[in-house]
Amino acid sequence: MGMAAGGKAGTRRRRGGRRGGAINEINMTPFIDVVLVLLIIFMVAAPMMTVGVPLDLPQSKAAPLNSDTKPITLSIRQTGQVFLGEDELSDDTIVPKLTEASKSGTEERVFVRGDKRVDYGRVAQVMAIVTGGGFRKVALVTEPDQR
Repeated sequence: MGMAAGGKAGTRRRRGGRRGGAINEINMTPFIDVVLVLLIIFMVAAPMMTVGVPLDLPQSKAAPLNSDTKPITLSIRQTGQVFLGEDELSDDTIVPKLTEASKSGTEERVFVRGDKRVDYGRVAQVMAIVTGGGFRKVALVTEPDQR
């Protein structure tokens, strides 16, 4: 075996860099693809995550409330049925279930969502049950006026 001029015997230089070695760069394309897919999934799913039963709320020109904590929400259907989240309640179980769901006792805010076709007397009756149970921060929920 002969030696090439200026080289060592048995060593050859590869062209194109290292092959089969560890890659020291992270390929960001698959990561970005996954993040964008998750973003789309959450954007589609977020409007469907409203808790409670579907209601046709009345409209109002009142300003929205600014709040940091999530209140307890009671929903009243057109038929007069009362729901806490998606659980139907009888008039006798409204206060015990509210007390169970409240984190700060009777100081918890309670929102009453009444369908605009429900009898006003029924809404007043439910609000009287809630305030009679010691909850003082009770409010009605409406949709903003579109006019």
